[in-house]
Amino acid sequence: MTHQKSDGMNYAPQGKPAPVVKPGEFAFAAAHLDHGHIYGQCNGLIEAGAELKWVYDPDPKKVEAFQQKYPGTHVARSIDEILDQPDIKLVAAAAIPNQRGPIGIRVMDAGKDYFTDKTPFTTLPQLDDAKVAVARTARKYMVYFSERLHVESATYASDLVQSGAIGRVIQVIGLGPHRLNKPTRPAWFFKKEQYGGILCDIGSHQYEQFLHYTGATDASVVQASVANYNNPDTPELEDFGQSTLIGNNGATNYIRVDWFTPDGLGTWGDGRTIILGTKGYIELRKYIDVARDKTGDHVYLVDDKGEHHINVAGKAGYRFFGQLILDCLNRTENAMTQAHAFKAAELCLKAQAVAEKIE
Repeated sequence: MTHQKSDGMNYAPQGKPAPVVKPGEFAFAAAHLDHGHIYGQCNGLIEAGAELKWVYDPDPKKVEAFQQKYPGTHVARSIDEILDQPDIKLVAAAAIPNQRGPIGIRVMDAGKDYFTDKTPFTTLPQLDDAKVAVARTARKYMVYFSERLHVESATYASDLVQSGAIGRVIQVIGLGPHRLNKPTRPAWFFKKEQYGGILCDIGSHQYEQFLHYTGATDASVVQASVANYNNPDTPELEDFGQSTLIGNNGATNYIRVDWFTPDGLGTWGDGRTIILGTKGYIELRKYIDVARDKTGDHVYLVDDKGEHHINVAGKAGYRFFGQLILDCLNRTENAMTQAHAFKAAELCLKAQAVAEKIE
């Protein structure tokens, strides 16, 4: 696996090719390249056998950089040119967050499935509009929750949980620290209306993982708070956020997200997930095992039989992308249900809305 480890915005995992379709069977396009996650989205789809045919962005420099990575991709003059292509089945996009919802509706109205970077929305009305559009068009509004979908230790943990290895899951703790890399960030990154707030943005990963590992289909926000502790020059940036949820199945969730990864860490963030069950617990050290191992994808499992450390890098794969392609072709919901994607979005928006501002 190779990827850019120092900068989370340009973190684009690469895995082993595992095509689920024949060449030319599933064509897709990339549009709105505002976040570097678009490269991870495209890598995952291409490795699963999808054919990247078109790209669009209003900024020629972004398109030029994209073509260096994916040579031979046709450059569209507008998003409409992509939407007019009858063979394009899906549009992957990583727009400025508050534009993701409206773009998705345009894509679905054109008869294509939509695959957006997280966070999928910045307001509840955008979510409501997307729900209406999904019902109207019968298209998919899928979300790149990369901190689970593009992390092999997270995939491996899913299998452990599903097999009953730790019994009933009763709590998930999600820690999502990120390196700020402030000078390299675009202007929209510091405007709350555009990025949505820290719980809405990077917190969205954590709420999705809580739903996934616990099997909860809804949750209530018990408490949430955000702060700008260390960036007075960019007052709309929230550099810290935390919240607690209780799921409709009794499972609980605590998350902490922040922009305080120090320069001495060998990766962009020490992302960790701790899953507590009635018969054991799992800890995922996703990107690094601090001061022990620079590689990621470490799974620690403690159960009645003992203590287990498994490094699953290169072993678990990234099955989501192949499942998504087949879901688009077969109109199934094996990769992720629409209800799950929308509920994760709803929780991050609700937590953000009630978050107390720590001064």
